[in-house]
Amino acid sequence: MNLTEMITMVRRDLKDEATPYQWSDDELTRHINRALKELSERVPLPAKATLPTTSGSREITLSSLSDRIMVEAVEYPVDEFPPRYQQFSIWGDTLTIISGDLPNGANCHIYYGVLHTLDANGSTIPAKYEDLVATGACGYAAISWAAYAINKVSVGGAMTTREFRIWGNERLRMFKEGLKRLGRRQRARVSSLYKP
Repeated sequence: MNLTEMITMVRRDLKDEATPYQWSDDELTRHINRALKELSERVPLPAKATLPTTSGSREITLSSLSDRIMVEAVEYPVDEFPPRYQQFSIWGDTLTIISGDLPNGANCHIYYGVLHTLDANGSTIPAKYEDLVATGACGYAAISWAAYAINKVSVGGAMTTREFRIWGNERLRMFKEGLKRLGRRQRARVSSLYKP
């Protein structure tokens, strides 16, 4: 799926398929990106980076990891079997290796999660979550329209604004519940990959 296809899906759910459209493509893209960011917080796209350590220092800068949401594991030293994962802490863009030997300047592997992408070329959203993103985008679009339509003359009457708000809130409730279900599978857990 690409961004154009997602916009079409959201328009279909909003019953906004006849021109002139009620929502512009830019408006829908903004709402889609908001829902996509929330999904990414729950189910980030897995990534791996090889970063150098500094001899005699346990600190590694993460500033080169763009769109980073979280760090799952740090492997140091690399290319050993079984892999040696280290305990670590993060403050801002600085990761501190807490366990293991003092780094000697060799590389380490950082396993982390990043924001999903959705653009004209395609998407990193797993297909099973596309409808969830569309539901969130619809909710945000309807709430936005309800806020805009206050004190505007509407062919549908005074109830239209209220109905948009109610419908949008229901879609957002469904979206948030879907994210919570993902959150249970992705909840924080204390675990050890290997015995020290």
